[in-house]
Amino acid sequence: MASDLDRRVGTSGRVENRPRSRWIVEWAIVLLVALGLAVVLRTFVIQTYSIPSGSMIPTLMVGDRILVDKLSYHLHPVHRGDVVVFATPPKEIPILMVQDLVKRVIGLPGQRISSGPRGEVFINGQLIDQPWLTASARADPGPPIESQKIPAGDVFVMGDNRGSSDDSRDYGPIPESLIVGRAVLGFWPLSRIHLL
Repeated sequence: MASDLDRRVGTSGRVENRPRSRWIVEWAIVLLVALGLAVVLRTFVIQTYSIPSGSMIPTLMVGDRILVDKLSYHLHPVHRGDVVVFATPPKEIPILMVQDLVKRVIGLPGQRISSGPRGEVFINGQLIDQPWLTASARADPGPPIESQKIPAGDVFVMGDNRGSSDDSRDYGPIPESLIVGRAVLGFWPLSRIHLL
């Protein structure tokens, strides 16, 4: 039984090299498939983002990199407490010239939201627990939330750094259709790797 080497030996007795053009075609196909998979993953499944402002301190610092799951909200609804990336709402003035913002979902469609004198948040008249807030965020709650019912299809978002966050208190509830995905992991810098 002839080996691969024997099968490649020509009539002259010399080993024939595989044509260079075939090698180039094979690598081109591999690169195109890899590029195609990367585009599909980035478009529909997962993407990275950089944090442009201090509105989510200390959960996310300026310059942190996060991994965003773009698929989960096609499988289940948005939950209170989720950190989401969303397209800048039409009423927001793009001061930082960024296309996407990162905030935490506080109120869900159809709920009535309001705040107390020390920044406490009430949903349907009930005080909600916000374990993500630091003592400094509680001490400087920023502007109050005008009592309002969140429209169907919208969510109310706020930054964890309440005193330094432009959020739904300024531009109102955002349509769920603007949500790009749920932030699941802070991965850079390496010293701050954490689940969100």
